Amino acid sequence: MVRPLLVIPLLAAALGGIWLARGALQRWRDLRAAATYELAGERWPMLVRAGGAMVCGVCVTALTLLTALGAFGVLSRGRTGADRAQSAVDAAEAGAWPGSVPETAVRQQAAPPTAAASAAASGAATSAASAAPAGASAVASRFDSVGHPGGGELLQSAVLGPDGKPRNVRVWLPPQYAKESNARFPVVVMHAATPGKTADAEVPDVVEGVGAALQTGRIRPFILVAPEAPNGTAHPCELVAAAPAAVADDATLRVTIAASFRTLPPGPTSWGALGVEGGAPCAAAAGLARPDLYGAAAAVSGRYDAAALAQTGAEAPAGSSAKLLLAAAKGDAAGLDAARKLQTALKAGPGPAAKAEVRVSDNVQDYTADRERLRLVRQAAQFLAETLTRAS
Repeated sequence: MVRPLLVIPLLAAALGGIWLARGALQRWRDLRAAATYELAGERWPMLVRAGGAMVCGVCVTALTLLTALGAFGVLSRGRTGADRAQSAVDAAEAGAWPGSVPETAVRQQAAPPTAAASAAASGAATSAASAAPAGASAVASRFDSVGHPGGGELLQSAVLGPDGKPRNVRVWLPPQYAKESNARFPVVVMHAATPGKTADAEVPDVVEGVGAALQTGRIRPFILVAPEAPNGTAHPCELVAAAPAAVADDATLRVTIAASFRTLPPGPTSWGALGVEGGAPCAAAAGLARPDLYGAAAAVSGRYDAAALAQTGAEAPAGSSAKLLLAAAKGDAAGLDAARKLQTALKAGPGPAAKAEVRVSDNVQDYTADRERLRLVRQAAQFLAETLTRAS
């Protein structure tokens, strides 16, 4: 991501260098003219200006490189995430996943030491297994630590998808996870829009946004789970938005996460969904189609098929109502229009669709799109944490 703060000194150094270079050139011309008439002239003013221009040139070169590295860092992080995902899939297919990573580099999420916590862990896994189809078994996976963004820890592993094929799954643990060894945490599933990528690789600052929201200490911390978007279509979430009810239930993911980490049992009081930009329709569809599982969903800067999502909301399980946040920046006219159209369509829809609690956020405004996205993600994290806390 390009660092806007680097642009200001870059421009200042460039302008200063140009001014000094012009001054040195003018002094040099004056010296040549003086030499023509055999007059003596001071060389120091010219040398000082020339030296200053060279220093400014070095500064401009260094700042340009830093700015370029900031811009390409996003691509490299995304590429690294995709490469790790492919490696995880290859290892799982070869049957060598448990031994493919050195023991020192692998983090196995252990159950809490106390008997009460062990019983709670067993209850969470049992609840997850009971909510899953018969083919999904509660098996803990080994997760490899890949970084520490947002003050927490980012891990990854290969987990079977709804199609039975292994795919990369990343899990971000908040700082409180390591500090509170007996605590259990809600879960928020982050949806990606690019095939073969996880949401944290697709939108690298989403974890920083969530981490910043949790660091305020005013909201309940939660675990982020980012499964790799499926292949087969260039825009998976557009397919989801057009036919949300056709999306397969990701029971294996729930069972694996519940067995591998200290989570609360899957259900509307402890699990939510989040999508940013291209992943927003997936999050909205998850919240509307399964309010009995996802107690809250937040969609940020998305574009939606209002009619299809309203129909999905109408076909949701009886006795449950979706809680949905549709957030867009104040200057994002198209995003706000799409959010309000979806809100209107749900309100006018039949059955559970009309009961959906839909909030539209339009108050975020900042001087760059990156900062606006960061603030929107923080807002979404706060909504999810507060809604799940009230539900529990």
